[in-house]
Amino acid sequence: MSNIVAIVGRPNVGKSTFFNRLVEERKAIEDNMSGVTRDRHYGHAQWGGKFFSVIDTGGYVTGSDDVYEAEIRKQVKLAVEEASVILFVVDCFDGLTGLDKEFANELRSSKKPIFIVANKADNQERLLMANEFYSLGLGENEVFPIAAVSGAGTGDLLDEVIKHLSEDGLEDPDFGIPKISILGRPNVGKSSFLNALLGKERSIVTDEAGTTRDAIHTRYKLYGKDFIITDTAGIRKKAKVKEDIEFYSVMRSLRTLEESDVVIIMVDATRGLEAQDVNLISLAIKNGKGIMIMVNKWDLIEKDHKTMEKFKEDMLEKLGENKWIPIIFTSVLSKQRIFQAIELAVEVYDNKTSKVPTSKLNDKMLGEIERYPPPAYKGKYIKIKYITQLPTRNPVFAFFCNLPQYIKSPYTRYLENRIREHFDFKGVPIKITYKKK
Repeated sequence: MSNIVAIVGRPNVGKSTFFNRLVEERKAIEDNMSGVTRDRHYGHAQWGGKFFSVIDTGGYVTGSDDVYEAEIRKQVKLAVEEASVILFVVDCFDGLTGLDKEFANELRSSKKPIFIVANKADNQERLLMANEFYSLGLGENEVFPIAAVSGAGTGDLLDEVIKHLSEDGLEDPDFGIPKISILGRPNVGKSSFLNALLGKERSIVTDEAGTTRDAIHTRYKLYGKDFIITDTAGIRKKAKVKEDIEFYSVMRSLRTLEESDVVIIMVDATRGLEAQDVNLISLAIKNGKGIMIMVNKWDLIEKDHKTMEKFKEDMLEKLGENKWIPIIFTSVLSKQRIFQAIELAVEVYDNKTSKVPTSKLNDKMLGEIERYPPPAYKGKYIKIKYITQLPTRNPVFAFFCNLPQYIKSPYTRYLENRIREHFDFKGVPIKITYKKK
């Protein structure tokens, strides 16, 4: 979508609070500690009948000891290049700083419309203090004082912003687009995978675990298919999560899982499938998500012609009954099978949304039921007469029978296995329900 609004500025001026105000969700992590936001973070907003993308960026800083400083500046620069309109956020409480002036000089070369947004103008004194930002000589000849926490002043600002947006932003650009998220433990290569797919640095990558904090959404097109792919913060065991920021990062990741259609569980080949990965898989199944396992760093494993098969067998054993989850072995570093991994995720989405015709379902399944009918219960015989797939978001099959209350879970597992045998539901949890007829 061509309408993109970038929020930029030095650290701790309230950019993420303002971003959350515009997208009307607490999407970006807010904290009084500077440097919380690192990557470009996208959301969608609507004002005056126009939809537009909003980019939250990390705080622009120079000369600090932060190992992420150069990467954050790079992300800010990319956001400015992408944007249709730039919102330069400053702080009425701190007043005009040397870093504001330095960043203003960086923005001068941009030909984009720039609005100076004086945040924290939540009383009369600070409203007056906003006037000193006129000395920057930047932007659309007006400083807009706002209070991002309460929303005061944002309406007047947005009225002016949308005048610079094109008319094609008149509908929600993400409606009906498949959502794929990448989850896993810290440092398994989630951000590197996203960057390799896009061919550009969408997420900051370092060797330090916990580099990604927010869930990073990206619209992506491959082989004619359009979808949203989301990089998330690494998820560790609850006992190891000490900082508030990491706690909120993990919460964002879990919320992303709940909002996704397909979840890619990324596993480190040098560590194998661990308890935390199995917990994530269980959570995805509970939420009815499409699931696949992507084993990364396969290039680090010493192998022969049987290594992959043995590795897969060990993982399937840990998965127990969930052997329907597909596994792919990749190396993000050498770009080995990374595009096949995305193709597999799209295939899982197609399986999740596919509908089996009722006639076909009955042709295949009634024969299987006749071959192995439900066990009698207390001398009562159970007769399944008819099967249909319900019109739900996830595959749910209704079996109509005379005594639904007497069918036990082992027979349900048998029916699920037969459905999977005849129809392609690879990577998709199936639910079976019984109705009286």
